[in-house]
Amino acid sequence: MVLPLLKLGTLVLKTLSKPIASRLKKEAGKHPKFRKVIVDMAQANHRLTTRMQRRIYSHATDVEIRPLNEEKAVQAAVDLLGEFFVFSVAGVALILEVQRSARSEAKKEELRKKDLEGMRQKDEELAKEIELLKKKLQELEQLARGQGLAGVFNIRRPQAEDVKSGKPA
Repeated sequence: MVLPLLKLGTLVLKTLSKPIASRLKKEAGKHPKFRKVIVDMAQANHRLTTRMQRRIYSHATDVEIRPLNEEKAVQAAVDLLGEFFVFSVAGVALILEVQRSARSEAKKEELRKKDLEGMRQKDEELAKEIELLKKKLQELEQLARGQGLAGVFNIRRPQAEDVKSGKPA
């Protein structure tokens, strides 16, 4: 039950973060100072990905990499920025879920420890009670040996005189 709700919550979170990312993309392309920063970021990303692709596909790696034109660089940077935002939101949601789960597990472990301690105390009490009952049983056995079976059950023995006179006990 928890897993489907978690998946649904993550999907809702991603869906809600996409319009925010789109807004960030739109605003990022308008501001001149930020535009310069993101163009430089996009050019660096383009050079890195192009070098990686050339090495992976065994193409010439010493050939100069042509920079992107400014509009393509802005578009690539704002796309990267939007994806980074969505990824960051999903990452934060994941971290929060892991922390919540850890707290829940810690609470469960604490309850298990309390239950175990309660069982140990109950076990000790029962052991003491068993020892007490054993002592009482020993005392009764000693008493029974000393008095015989009739003494344990308080059966009155007929006196020798009572038997002779015929009086019932």
